[in-house]
Amino acid sequence: MGHESSRQRIVCIVGPTACHKTECSIELAKRVRGEIVSADSVQVYFGMDVGSAKPTLEERQGIPHHLIDCLPIDAPEFSVSMFRDMAAKAVGEIAARGHTPIVVGGSGLYVNALTYPLGFAIPRNEEVRARVCAEYDANPAAAYARLQKSDPNTAKRLHPNDKKRVVRALEVHDCSDRTFSSYGGDFQNDAGELSLFDPLMIGLNMEREALYGRINLRVEQMMRRGLLDEARRIYDAGYDRSIPAMRSIGYRQLFAYFDGDCTLADAVEQIKQDTRRFGKRQLTWFRRDGRIRWHDVTNWNETKDALLAELTRVTLDWMEGIQQV
Repeated sequence: MGHESSRQRIVCIVGPTACHKTECSIELAKRVRGEIVSADSVQVYFGMDVGSAKPTLEERQGIPHHLIDCLPIDAPEFSVSMFRDMAAKAVGEIAARGHTPIVVGGSGLYVNALTYPLGFAIPRNEEVRARVCAEYDANPAAAYARLQKSDPNTAKRLHPNDKKRVVRALEVHDCSDRTFSSYGGDFQNDAGELSLFDPLMIGLNMEREALYGRINLRVEQMMRRGLLDEARRIYDAGYDRSIPAMRSIGYRQLFAYFDGDCTLADAVEQIKQDTRRFGKRQLTWFRRDGRIRWHDVTNWNETKDALLAELTRVTLDWMEGIQQV
């Protein structure tokens, strides 16, 4: 049966950090004439290469990548709606060339901005909200102070006693590691529009201990590849610490070391811990999405050939409009 949709079909590869998404997407793209659209909130910046796990030109193997190296580090807030517009343009151009658009990344907000109407992409998590609500009830001033630190733009327009909005802003931050103010005033979907694209949702995941071990190993590899020097160059440039790029995991911990607030070993350990926590939040986000078909990549080297064969078949069927089972 044909898949009835007038919207452009895309493939999305999602999952927690360090879960082989980059390698899988490149190998799949080689098999389906694909081009990759990055859904990563840090790879978009010039010069933030090692810390964002940005694939090198060699690693890309000639596969075109979009939304990588688009903005200077000191660019104003890069909102989800800005991503949506840039990604939609890239997808349209890829499709016009007769190629397969493959959206890849761990930012659930970004992926949702393309695959749901805009209003659905703002994160909600009842468990997080309950925790933040208890935090506010215990000490409203401390909760507001945390908002001032994590999202100063939103804090400026809220009264400390505005429990509902302070809690909501902290919930969004804790769910996504992005500020509530980053969404922009146009991120409302007041017109009730349809989502831009019709997605095939592929999820990659692995056993928790294996994932955490891989995260720890990748941080160590980043340090060997020059993350310390990369962070030092950015630190020495004197950027405003409140801009989004400067709050990224892997950089802000090393900035604390450069500030003299901790040892290098402590900074590296903090990067590992914060990345593990980020991976857990990513999984919490994506697991709520019933559209995602999950694939275990714990034993990637042993299973990747069979997985790529399956994903190639499913992707080609999807792009041809063959009904998915």
